[in-house]
Amino acid sequence: MTLQRLLSHVRRAIDDYSMIEENDKIAIGLSGGKDSLALLIAMKHLQRFYPKKFELHAITVSLGFDGFDTTPAEKICNELEVPYTVVKTDIGQVVFEERKEKNPCSLCSKMRKGSLNDELVNLNCNKVALGHNKDDVVQTFFLSLVYEGRINTFSPVTYLDRKNIHSIRPLIYVPEKDIKDFIASNGIQTVKNPCPVDGHTKRETMKQFIYAQNETFKDFDTKVFSAIKSSHIRGWSDI
Repeated sequence: MTLQRLLSHVRRAIDDYSMIEENDKIAIGLSGGKDSLALLIAMKHLQRFYPKKFELHAITVSLGFDGFDTTPAEKICNELEVPYTVVKTDIGQVVFEERKEKNPCSLCSKMRKGSLNDELVNLNCNKVALGHNKDDVVQTFFLSLVYEGRINTFSPVTYLDRKNIHSIRPLIYVPEKDIKDFIASNGIQTVKNPCPVDGHTKRETMKQFIYAQNETFKDFDTKVFSAIKSSHIRGWSDI
């Protein structure tokens, strides 16, 4: 996947859902994985020609795991001249050692978002760009359906009124395989994820389920995404 194609997907999502306004200060939620790094690069290049001016600031929330090295993320931020902040927390210890959560992802996600949002306020950012891709939209839809018994997925744009912060998801039109190709073809080094449950989550199970459906039903995930896009699920509309 070329940078030009990535930018095309990102700009279309931003324009379709009015994700950026003049003089926004946007934080990139930078985990250091393939999605957030692709998002960072796309947003920086978009900043150079997008008609509405906006600022960028990358933020990584460290969960306190041993071996979590943010050097690759810091290197890319320096190259792109994007200010970078690492928020150090003990979330990993709380979730896995103190609470000993059997299903740790939900609590970890809530605590991580809380730390990220607090830093957004400190930096006077009014928006945060998150690296959810097209596959994530479909996976979250089925996770909600199977585990919660409801039809739902995250919105392209969400608003947290307690913090006066908007979350935007500019990668929602980009398939995960294209992001993997972009990262690999450009030789981009990602940050190693030391989470003890990485690859063994409900999301991973749902990802494998969707892969299997694609083998049986042609373009299964694409058709589900189109249905979500044209549905009355909160935040989505037929555009």
